[in-house]
Amino acid sequence: MESEFWHKIWKDNQIGFHESKVNPLLATHFNKLGLAQGSRIFLPLCGKTLDIEWLLKSGYQVVGVELSELAVEELFDSLDMQPQISKRGELTLYRGDDLHVFVGDIFAFTADVLGSIDAIYDRAALIALPSPMRGRYAKHLCLITQSAKQLLVCLEYDQGLMQGPPFSLTKDEVLNRYSRNYEITRLETREIKGGFKGEIPASETVWLLT
Repeated sequence: MESEFWHKIWKDNQIGFHESKVNPLLATHFNKLGLAQGSRIFLPLCGKTLDIEWLLKSGYQVVGVELSELAVEELFDSLDMQPQISKRGELTLYRGDDLHVFVGDIFAFTADVLGSIDAIYDRAALIALPSPMRGRYAKHLCLITQSAKQLLVCLEYDQGLMQGPPFSLTKDEVLNRYSRNYEITRLETREIKGGFKGEIPASETVWLLT
């Protein structure tokens, strides 16, 4: 899955994966991370998720990385923020109050550029990647964040009924990707009312990685 695929998705507005409200699993379980106000949260492949506004209003700093510059521009427009824009090597930084979003390839993103963070919130990154890339992504994420504790939201459905992204991730795969670095706890599984895209029976599971 090449970068051109994602640029086309955003350009053509084929963003059915973008939720029109804050993810309820975030609002319910974010406190399980035990973070102090002002903590710095990393959102990989953040898009223009409304979860960012929820985190900012809850008193946290947010740093994200996103391949599509269009998505980042729309994010700042939705927040009514005028970003300061600068280059950081291969990446472009959009900076606002308590919000830093880097535009570029997450695999070009380093620990030095990211800086110190307190936790990761991954709702849309792991499930966005095909299987061959998920292992590389998980290793890279642990490396650049020093295995910071994480709230991970996964989607599960019959992959035979639809091609991703987003892809279906089972418990076994979550354990396979992260058990070397984390203790993993399932916090909750919720059925998606009406099914995924209104058609396919599906559920969301939120995992705590510590």
